[in-house]
Amino acid sequence: MSSKNKIVIAMDGHAGCGKSSTAKALANKLDYIYIDTGAMYRAVTLYLLQHNIPIDNQQEVEKELSNVHLSFAHNPSNGRKEIELNGMIVEEQIRTLNVSSKVSKVSSIPAVRHFLVEQQQAMGKQKGIVMDGRDIGTVVFPDAELKIFMTASAEVRAKRRQLEMEEKGQKVAFEDVLNDLVSRDKEDSSRAESPLKKADDAIEVDTSNCTFEEQLDKVYQLAIDAIQ
Repeated sequence: MSSKNKIVIAMDGHAGCGKSSTAKALANKLDYIYIDTGAMYRAVTLYLLQHNIPIDNQQEVEKELSNVHLSFAHNPSNGRKEIELNGMIVEEQIRTLNVSSKVSKVSSIPAVRHFLVEQQQAMGKQKGIVMDGRDIGTVVFPDAELKIFMTASAEVRAKRRQLEMEEKGQKVAFEDVLNDLVSRDKEDSSRAESPLKKADDAIEVDTSNCTFEEQLDKVYQLAIDAIQ
């Protein structure tokens, strides 16, 4: 596919609805670059927790951001590009329930959002990217050629997230995962800074009753239509 036909695909939606896995597979199918913005927010959250920075103190958090260096590096053990925090791949550490329970609060801090949005916009200048998150179609790339808003019922999302965590050896009760997701939905949608919401021109894809292959087929067809 020639570079002149490449577009920006913005994929937003609720936690646990399959955004990241679908976005990764879509990028692979299109030979695009995938950027996991959620991993970026999680990595900042992990840094703050590791360094005992009180996330309720926005001034302290802002001062620490200059010490946070993020990139996506190739992990030779699985062949994937994964988030790197200050030179260390931290993909597993950022997926713990402790980080998950704090990331929405960290994401609501204006300085954190401005810090990361600037980096995300720079990543998308060359087009040919699939970027997923909470505010990609509304804030990061409001002019994206294709905007997709993914959703699913809270119960379905919690079950999927629980299975993901169990596959990584993390044992957690379904109710804990469900409560965490419901809490994150509320925080993400009600925060003052860049709340989670569907862009006016986004196409909604409900994955509650879809297999992974079905939801990938749906977004792939949307992408092909937008590219042409």
